Amino acid sequence: MRRVLALYIVFIPAVLAAPYAALAGCAPVAFSQSRVWTAAAVDESVKITFLGHASFEIVSPAGVRAITDYNGINIPSDPPDIATMNHAHSTHYTLDPDPRIPYVLHGWRENDRIPAFDLVVRDMHVTSLPTNIRALDGGTELYGNSIFVFETGGLCIAHLSHLHHILTQADLDTLGHIDIVMVAVDGIWTMSQQNAAQVVEQLQPRVVLPMHYFTSDVLSSFLDLERDKFAVDVRDSPVLDVSRTTLPAVPTVIALLGGY
Repeated sequence: MRRVLALYIVFIPAVLAAPYAALAGCAPVAFSQSRVWTAAAVDESVKITFLGHASFEIVSPAGVRAITDYNGINIPSDPPDIATMNHAHSTHYTLDPDPRIPYVLHGWRENDRIPAFDLVVRDMHVTSLPTNIRALDGGTELYGNSIFVFETGGLCIAHLSHLHHILTQADLDTLGHIDIVMVAVDGIWTMSQQNAAQVVEQLQPRVVLPMHYFTSDVLSSFLDLERDKFAVDVRDSPVLDVSRTTLPAVPTVIALLGGY
């Protein structure tokens, strides 16, 4: 039976008076310290496919499938086990998802409930950190977006979705260690490319996957911005197979085919 997880597995009060507890398994590291790359118990591969816009398919070693910013358009033919969504635009969510999806996670505040998830499906652990976004009237929509973190195969993968601001120290403490980050680089609808690059610098991931860029020129602009800090790897495939032992030796921006 499909469960729309607006029955929030972890419930957080309406006013965030203190940072969330650290995400289990993605141990937080103080911003002033270097990130620690832990060893893998076994070399299990995670398959990541860029479906376009802000949607990726993440497949765990055991075959659990999650789709980020599931919108009913940039989707595979078979329904995933988990669909995460965000509220900034209709291209980042749908209120009519495939009814065969067991877990549908709304990443925005509904009925004064702040989205906060702690979901385990076999070998995939999904958690979330809500963030504010700009409202259509120019104001602020409180908790209209969520950063979803997928922990599987010994990797911590963060999808920033429609993030509109630089992360706070409390955000960084909550997110902890991130291996792979999916970041919007459009430069207009989310935040400037300079701010997107600053968020990447805050998180210190080993792999950066650009998304939400619409044209090759916009993507190229972001890649040029990052070339002095990251290696750049432009692929002719939308698919990335990665494990802890095959993470690149130096931090790398990997541009997957399919974003525009």
